[in-house]
Amino acid sequence: MKKLLTIGLVVTFGLLAQPKIKSKKEQEAWMAVVQAQGPDAQIAAVEGLLTKFADTELKPFALQIAMDAAQQKNDPEKTIIYAERALEADPKSYSAMLTIARVTAQGTKEFDFDKEEKLKKVDKLSGDAIKLLETAPKPNPQLPDEQWNAAKKDMSSQGYEAMGMAAMIRKKYDDAVTHFKAAVDGASTPEASLTSKVRLAAALNLATKYDDALAILNPLLADTNLNQAIRQFAAQEKVKAAMGKAKK
Repeated sequence: MKKLLTIGLVVTFGLLAQPKIKSKKEQEAWMAVVQAQGPDAQIAAVEGLLTKFADTELKPFALQIAMDAAQQKNDPEKTIIYAERALEADPKSYSAMLTIARVTAQGTKEFDFDKEEKLKKVDKLSGDAIKLLETAPKPNPQLPDEQWNAAKKDMSSQGYEAMGMAAMIRKKYDDAVTHFKAAVDGASTPEASLTSKVRLAAALNLATKYDDALAILNPLLADTNLNQAIRQFAAQEKVKAAMGKAKK
């Protein structure tokens, strides 16, 4: 649930408004965005809208769509570009903040010359988003409270996971454990925290807390429906935990 679209009202996380469409041509350009099929077509339609109507009130919503489309394409560079533009258009867009934080954390390497600058950005944007989410109003008045509260929990969980990833890159494993545990505990459902759980186990392994890591990994691997990519990650961490425990 990243965005809710209707013909007359557009809602994205972080911004609630009913933008004014000023002309028939602008309406047509916007409908091209809404009706575009596939990420490439969505991005092209967004660029078409913003090229023709640079001052459109639909800009924050359009950039959110382009950001999501770039993520679907697994294009981190474009994802950050559109997320930063979305954040410029809506400084309270916690969705854009979390996207920048997560993608930056995923792309930062131990020996990057600007590593600490990137990781500070991850921490700040994650923290800002989590704080905004504490009091964020429902993006759509018709959205049930239960669904909105679950969405806020999952988005906050993403923020803690990004901070955990930053701590891992800094080799501050106890901090990473704290952040990943917050991500796991804060998620709305166990399924929403699977990646955070394996990252938590990895951090526990690096902190030499092998029994704690195994206590997380064994139940995960016992689930026959576990996603294969997560299963592979978890299995690798279980081997590390078993080897580390044997050496003690």
